[in-house]
Amino acid sequence: MAKVIAEKAVEEASSPKSVEIKHTKVMQNASGNNVTVVDWTETKSVDLAISEAESQKASLEAQLVDLEAELTEYKAIKDA
Repeated sequence: MAKVIAEKAVEEASSPKSVEIKHTKVMQNASGNNVTVVDWTETKSVDLAISEAESQKASLEAQLVDLEAELTEYKAIKDA
């Protein structure tokens, strides 16, 4: 699932900046062509979006370390 991220206009100048995130997916239309459609949309503060993205990045980096260790073990077994 892809995302389209854009700055969201805020009516009050004192409010923090917000982002609008459109979660999209690819489907086929009646002609069989692939089209991108918006699955759902969310709006959140840019600070929250950054915090969530950093948290997800840290989680993925930890998973990558585990997978690299697993891959090393598999290669060691293969070469033995």
